[in-house]
Amino acid sequence: MKTITARGWRSGLLGLGALALLSSGAATAAGVSWDDINNDQQSTDNVLHNGMGTKTQRYSPLTDLNTENVKHLYPAWSFSFGGEKQRGQESQPLIYDGKMFVTGSYSRAWAIDVKTGEELWQYEQRLPEGIMPCCDVVNRGGALYDNLFIFGTLDAKLVALDQESGDVVWSEKIGDYKEGYSYTAAPLIVNNMVVTGVSGGEFGVLGRVEARDAKTGEMIWSRPTVEGNMGHIWKDGKKSENGISGTRNATWPGDMYKQGGAATWLGGTYDPDTNLIYFGAGNPAPWNAHTRPGDNLFSSSIIAIKPETGKISWHYQKTPHDAWDYDGVNMCVPFDAEGGKYCASADRNGFFYVLDRTNGKLKQAKPFVSKVNWAEKIDMKTGKPVETGKRPGDPSETDGKKGDSVFVTPSFLGAKNWMPMSYNPNTGLFYVPSNEWGMDIWNEPITYKAGAAYLGAGFNIQPLYEDYIGAVRAVDPMTGEIKWEAKNNAPLWSGTMTTAGNLVFYGTPEGFLKAVDARTGEELWKFQTGSGVVGQPITWKQDGSQYVAVTSGWGGAVPLWGGEVAKRVKFLNQGGSVWVFKIPDALANM
Repeated sequence: MKTITARGWRSGLLGLGALALLSSGAATAAGVSWDDINNDQQSTDNVLHNGMGTKTQRYSPLTDLNTENVKHLYPAWSFSFGGEKQRGQESQPLIYDGKMFVTGSYSRAWAIDVKTGEELWQYEQRLPEGIMPCCDVVNRGGALYDNLFIFGTLDAKLVALDQESGDVVWSEKIGDYKEGYSYTAAPLIVNNMVVTGVSGGEFGVLGRVEARDAKTGEMIWSRPTVEGNMGHIWKDGKKSENGISGTRNATWPGDMYKQGGAATWLGGTYDPDTNLIYFGAGNPAPWNAHTRPGDNLFSSSIIAIKPETGKISWHYQKTPHDAWDYDGVNMCVPFDAEGGKYCASADRNGFFYVLDRTNGKLKQAKPFVSKVNWAEKIDMKTGKPVETGKRPGDPSETDGKKGDSVFVTPSFLGAKNWMPMSYNPNTGLFYVPSNEWGMDIWNEPITYKAGAAYLGAGFNIQPLYEDYIGAVRAVDPMTGEIKWEAKNNAPLWSGTMTTAGNLVFYGTPEGFLKAVDARTGEELWKFQTGSGVVGQPITWKQDGSQYVAVTSGWGGAVPLWGGEVAKRVKFLNQGGSVWVFKIPDALANM
């Protein structure tokens, strides 16, 4: 269902005056080009892509806001997502042509006048009965290309809307929601293609990365991320085989590769220097690893893909034969250091990885949380973990109903889950939202049935410390050293964003958007948004002022899967809104 409305859910300008139109240096209404997107991180008057650029470094060169004046940051306007569908607002807004484009829970999207905060149009996907989202009804944002705003839906579709009207221009099916497919990530734009993954690893879907023509939605190539499955490419509208991913039955027994999981549910990054797309592939299916002997490639791996053909250039598996749902989907963020080209990934398994992004060779791997007990270390020669033996037991060796339980750290929700980290080239540090928790986990018998949960495991998540669970940590990627940390009582589920003004922004489930010093971690500012912040902050400049925005609305996987941790945060209020901040003109230089 699509609605056009002029009512505008607006909380007023709170005495600051209206936002001005985008500056004259902004991209024009002629449409967003690939060159515009490729230059997004350097451009400051728009936010055209998820991660503030295809590398997703979430870094802005703006210095108007800095450690001296951020204390004066104040709301310019707030927009409510309205209705009863207020939970799990994990979206990142985009800014273009005087409009903010933002998605919300339950596959909704809005265009908002960035000058006044008034609604221009609203789109709501008509979701069928029986959708099966794994981890709440979230959406993490869209993509801009030409005159389109493109985003994915919980019933596994990709929808392209006209930026001016909100009308549907094209819609394509990603997968069958009845089999457990869904889509929650922000699409990646690469060379005039829209590149997506799939969600649904807990239902035994087949993970893959796909590229479509961004203007028409027509398929270009599809690359499975479970070894043994055939890739395909389309030319002149005709589909042809494009080589098997890896070698069939090399790391998967029998026909299990057909429902192997390895969902690419978080999206990817693109590096123009190497001309490679980097995607993380998630956990193998089912969780019960005793049913699938072998490394189970390419699950729990980083995969580098050639954008022209969809073929795999290299891969690196972080958790071979994953038995803990440690996934591997966290983005590999490109950065340059010490004369080399690297990418970094803070994994759910507790290790911070640095790889040569040209060939996948391991450069560094160190823990970034205090307790990792499933592995002693990562062997730098082989690139593989040195395990401690803490794997859940085989049900067939006990009563056939439940295997022996083990207590493992981190929990399956991860040392870092989906929430994106940021990289500041001035400090040389990554700012990583992390969590300290463990879990009791055991295996159970399981068989595959289309559309049914495909776990074969039980679990209970427990906090490790009384005084905190979450912590933003500043990590030196070349040494693995943690330079500072900012602890938080509840788990952190928001992304970070950093600026040349020496700032790091992030949100907390308690409802605060915070700014800290990028070099020391000292808290400099915070604002209570009224609900838990699990969104992704952005910043841009217009009419001479720097703005910051973030979505607010508690939800996501923690209250659904969090066990004992969920009980500790059950008091947190749900919500749905986007907040925009600036410094009042009179205080900007104080």
